Amino acid sequence: MAKGIHVYGSSSMGALRAAELAHFGMRGVGRVFEMYRDGVLQDDDEVALLHGPAEAGYAPLTDAMVNMRATFTHAASIGIVEPAAAAKLVKAAKALFYKERTYSAVLANAVAADVPPEQITRLAEWLPVGRIDQKRADALALIETLISHLSSELKPINVGYNFQHTAMWEAARRRASQRDGSS
Repeated sequence: MAKGIHVYGSSSMGALRAAELAHFGMRGVGRVFEMYRDGVLQDDDEVALLHGPAEAGYAPLTDAMVNMRATFTHAASIGIVEPAAAAKLVKAAKALFYKERTYSAVLANAVAADVPPEQITRLAEWLPVGRIDQKRADALALIETLISHLSSELKPINVGYNFQHTAMWEAARRRASQRDGSS
């Protein structure tokens, strides 16, 4: 950014970093960024996922908390569950370690979270077609933003600081160079 390059973040860890670095000129896009920026979200487990191995295409094995929040909120807005049940589902999901956070795990804990069984059943039937992928929606919004900015002949960003080449930066640069074989 100190060299005039626009840096964007969205959807996941990029949204978290954009919220942290917005004062330095990083641009955030999407609802996840807005929730981090506004202090609604603070934890990195909100966007964290457990992924499968490379040979499985790194397929996600768990569900992101931000997606669950959006899904349960939407389910309440269309009458699949009551708002109080949605809040309990969010709390039950948040109580799970991110590596264990799946819709099936939340549904399994929903009775213990005092969600009425008929609402759990409706939600379970609706989830395959109704779940919200907020991270994906934000990624698509970022693509639209980038296309718009590129077509508008965006001028270099002008920030009020200069990058400092500290000893820590140089050590990190050397480690990265050694890992990838460059100099």
